[in-house]
Amino acid sequence: MGKDDEPRTYRYNEKPVYTNSNGCPVFDPQAAQRVGRNGPLLLQDFHLIDLLAHFDRERIPERVVHAKGAGAYGEFEVTDDISDITVIDMLKTVGKKTKCFTRFSTVGGEKGSPDSARDPRGFAIKFYTDEGNWDWVFNNTPVFFLRDPAKFPIFIHTQKRNPQTNLKDATMFWDYLSTHHESVHQVMHLFSDRGTPYSYRHMNGYSGHTYKWIKPDGTFNYVQIHLKTDQGNKTMNNEEAGRLASENPDWHTQDLFNAIERGENPSWTVYVQTLSPEQAEKFRWNVFDLTKVWPQAEVPLRRFGKFTLNKNPQNYFAEVEQAAFSPSHMVPGVEASADPVLQSRLFSYPDTHRHRLGGNYEQIPVNCPMRAFAPWQRDGYMNVHGNYGANPNYPSTFRPYEYKPVKASQEHEKWSGSVVTEQLPVTSEDYVQANGLWQVLGRQPGQQDALVHNISVHLCNAHERVRKATYEMFTRVNKDLGARLEKATEKNATHAKSARLDPMPHGSTGFHHS
Repeated sequence: MGKDDEPRTYRYNEKPVYTNSNGCPVFDPQAAQRVGRNGPLLLQDFHLIDLLAHFDRERIPERVVHAKGAGAYGEFEVTDDISDITVIDMLKTVGKKTKCFTRFSTVGGEKGSPDSARDPRGFAIKFYTDEGNWDWVFNNTPVFFLRDPAKFPIFIHTQKRNPQTNLKDATMFWDYLSTHHESVHQVMHLFSDRGTPYSYRHMNGYSGHTYKWIKPDGTFNYVQIHLKTDQGNKTMNNEEAGRLASENPDWHTQDLFNAIERGENPSWTVYVQTLSPEQAEKFRWNVFDLTKVWPQAEVPLRRFGKFTLNKNPQNYFAEVEQAAFSPSHMVPGVEASADPVLQSRLFSYPDTHRHRLGGNYEQIPVNCPMRAFAPWQRDGYMNVHGNYGANPNYPSTFRPYEYKPVKASQEHEKWSGSVVTEQLPVTSEDYVQANGLWQVLGRQPGQQDALVHNISVHLCNAHERVRKATYEMFTRVNKDLGARLEKATEKNATHAKSARLDPMPHGSTGFHHS
């Protein structure tokens, strides 16, 4: 161990002595002890046994979603005074800077999947604030496919591999979406060219969920956060993304790393939308519905900061693979809303970290807060920070602690009612914002055509019954969209069927939606 008991690292111009894992020098690390030149190996060769045993344990569980990603360090700076709407220490003072770590990712693919796949992107930021870590676990789309959290594992199953063939399956993919129409708004985001961003640097980020920010008077606003890229939005079309998937499947990872190495540090301007509880009650859209946006014409953006990425990780596994984000990692002044999908994520994210990384995952340096004193959480696997030494592990009268009062907002939110177990029903309102997006794409040259094309080349691989159900869903959004989509898809389906040498069962198309 080096200075201050930190693991020793070496510069390239130094010549450290090679040792085994417990520090004993090893003369030839590529040799093994054996009986004579051609005899059997010896169990006493600790270096060989230790090397193989550790190698067998190098891989940790892959994230079930967001498995493929890239990350970098940076800094957030408050640029505008918003002290009238928040008591969050990190945001109260113009000019205040906070260190952060950001991880971008695709959602559905495995670790080896291409960066350019048609997929939502994760956009997660960990702020190392003076009052603990604050995680923004965002996406590059402002909405999502569902608003009932019990659907999430089911939905993700349909976006991954067929359990029989282990192939990507267009029928599974569209069978779910065409029977869950609340997803159509996000589907249109995904299958527009927005679903294939040119790079991580050229896409926006959105909270999607509604949070609560406490105001200085103790009341609160509902808020949503937007991160607008300062590099400009840039996307690829379907064929460009597919070509890049084979030519350079790690393009987004490479682009981010190389840009920072060149000193072209990417940045995003940060905005907030706010609604008072009274405004939220009168608002047309349920503010807890993850499938809906807050139209900016009705709820304007208010700028408050900028964050910049300026430093690459030194070790991918230690810093990017082991980074653990959760929307439950909050600081005084911010609270979760009653959004049911957000509420489920408050449990699910730390639960997966404990599975992947262990119960002490927050002791890993990239996850470690600047200050933490939680002496009642003790022991467990990989407890590496001293385990709080001699401090009592209970509320001891011999070791007084300081307790900082944190007032939770209580005003306005009082819940009562019968326990119900039901999905939120699909209504005509679920097609309104999707149709609005169709109109927006119509004002952008070629983007309606791109949406129809991108869906048709994927949907044509699905079973005929699923295709028809999907046309019906999009017709409810807009009759012209439904008609154009059916025409293009059936034309592609005919070509796809004639191109197959052997007939394939409907669950075995193997189509990869990239």
